[in-house]
Amino acid sequence: MWHETYDEMMKIIISMFRLDKYRPKTKEHSDVEFEFHIYFDDAFKDVDNGRHANEYAETLVDVIKEVYTIFMEEDQCTFKQKAALPRQKIINTPYGGRLEYTLPKGNLMMVHLKDKTLIRHKKRWSQIMYLYYILGWRLNRQYFKKLKAGEELDYLDEKLKKDSENTYILALDGDTDFQPSAVMLLIDRLKLYPEVGAACGRIHPTGTGPMVWYQKFEYAVGHWLQKTAEHVFGCVLCSPGCFSLFRGAALMDDNVMKRYTTKASEASQYVQYDQGEDRWLCTLLLQQGWRVEYNAASDAYTNAPQDFKEFYNQRRRWGPSTMANTIDLLGSGGLTSQRNSSISKLYILYQIISMAASILGPATICLMISGDLVKQKTFLTPSGLFLIGMVVLYIITAALHPQEFSLVIYGLLYFLCIPSGYLLLAIYSIVNMNNVTWGTRETGSQTKTTAVDTIKKKVMNATCCKCPCLKSEDLSEKILQSEEITKTEKPQIPLETQREHEFQLSPHQTWIEHLQMKSYEFPLGESALPLDEIDFWKELQKKYLEPLKENKEQQEKIADDLRELRNKVTFVFFFCNALWLVATFFLQAIGDSVSIKVPKIYPNGTYDPTEVFSVDPIALMFLLGFAVLLLMQFVGMLYHRIYTLIHFVAYVDTEIKSYRKQSHRSHQILDSIHQPETYGPDTALCFKNPSVRAITSV
Repeated sequence: MWHETYDEMMKIIISMFRLDKYRPKTKEHSDVEFEFHIYFDDAFKDVDNGRHANEYAETLVDVIKEVYTIFMEEDQCTFKQKAALPRQKIINTPYGGRLEYTLPKGNLMMVHLKDKTLIRHKKRWSQIMYLYYILGWRLNRQYFKKLKAGEELDYLDEKLKKDSENTYILALDGDTDFQPSAVMLLIDRLKLYPEVGAACGRIHPTGTGPMVWYQKFEYAVGHWLQKTAEHVFGCVLCSPGCFSLFRGAALMDDNVMKRYTTKASEASQYVQYDQGEDRWLCTLLLQQGWRVEYNAASDAYTNAPQDFKEFYNQRRRWGPSTMANTIDLLGSGGLTSQRNSSISKLYILYQIISMAASILGPATICLMISGDLVKQKTFLTPSGLFLIGMVVLYIITAALHPQEFSLVIYGLLYFLCIPSGYLLLAIYSIVNMNNVTWGTRETGSQTKTTAVDTIKKKVMNATCCKCPCLKSEDLSEKILQSEEITKTEKPQIPLETQREHEFQLSPHQTWIEHLQMKSYEFPLGESALPLDEIDFWKELQKKYLEPLKENKEQQEKIADDLRELRNKVTFVFFFCNALWLVATFFLQAIGDSVSIKVPKIYPNGTYDPTEVFSVDPIALMFLLGFAVLLLMQFVGMLYHRIYTLIHFVAYVDTEIKSYRKQSHRSHQILDSIHQPETYGPDTALCFKNPSVRAITSV
């Protein structure tokens, strides 16, 4: 999380509480555990007497309290009993602070508030932070405890290996909305195939306006054709960080986590490592021999840029990073195909052709526009036939995704925006490659607005109206009691833990009292970290996560290197496109000797052999190349549809019967707060292997 709004935070927290509510009820599946970790970047601000949690962190605390209240009240209605909101923990840490919540069903949720003056911020470093904490600390801590207790080393090594294989990290963005069934489908995939290191689901952009409509169809086409083709013919190249499941053993493998901590020192590394961190992590997994897959039945929803500037800035970051990581993978194609059984040399060739098509895309768009400006008495030209074929292919593809068929409505806007999406955007991305800022949520907006206050009122109204066992007077009394407890009772720290507070600095201590005052309705009791965990964080900070301190001279050098890289890439990019245009115009200029004669076919089916038009062979071959790529993706989509159906039917067949009758009352209450778009089936998976540990990280 960083600059999410109230509504976006509400989506992800509700999704986490849904997953907390999912509990296998059979004895053989009773040891399934979930943990939730929220990593909040730049969560503090300067105040007169030190550092306090900023307005975004305060909003998150409010959201957790409200969602917690709703789920607790649902249980109170179910069991006809009332329970006060439990006191949760607030902890000072070497990286800032932590809030620890025990959720209604017993799962643990930690909110890690990062102070950028104490620990490195931005997304990749948050990922490194939680990878080392979850896999390098929490998973190994029990191992070392048992080792000290005298248990056999071979047995413990085998158990640690098994635990790492059965530990999964669900990576999420701070505005993702999902159902438990989507997570279970991904877990099922990784459990069935031990060579799969990561799997992603179908991402649906949400929002309003023409910019979001364009992205709805763009995302659909990207998942329907590109993702499925990569899955079928080789491996998915990018498992997006907004909703992807990673196997713990894969992340802990050689040259994955360790290399992922590399600090960018060259201009190209800033583009590859920090602008496209999700794609780079997948590149490392693929190069190490792990398979990355796509599951079309696993649906997740995330906010998309709603204005033109934010959209272009987002794609300005994505475009060059995609190209850099693909070139890295292709550069090691021979070695990768030897190590990774899912990546063949033919698949490498497919990616090379796709890369060439991406680079020459702007020139191709110019040629198609210029061709359309030349008056023809028929639309049955190679370009016209290609366009017609593409439309027909998209309609058939949409028909094979009946739940999403309505997205073809946005297809018209998508086709109208092709010059902007494939010409102007490509140019904008290349010429701004030296800009390595994030591009979205840079300034952020106020999280609490009039609209937000309206939403909060709806929450309280829905709670009072739909929960007969809790009246508004009871709720007011409970709030007053909580406030009185917070004012009169100050949590006491045991003597044996006082030494653990020695590392804390007084300027950073004030945030605890400040946040306790802000969260009086949901008491936060002060606690402390164990000494060994304090040592772990200090060592991790020293080794990988100390705040970056770059002097002015170094920053100027990096800026110069990025501009030089931008100039080189821009030259190659424009040279390739210019060469393509010149070659095409040259062949058109020299005329009949090298042109292919095609008779004009009229809409009524008749043609006159004497009336022909000339097609230069380069343009024709390029169009045929595009057509072959689309047909390959279409065949891959058909294959993937069949196996998605098989997987989904098997998934439903293993559903726990007792869960089919579970109450949907919580969804009805939550619908008054947030009405999601169409979800996938809300079912629960019966695990084939009981030892599963799933961890979600934002």
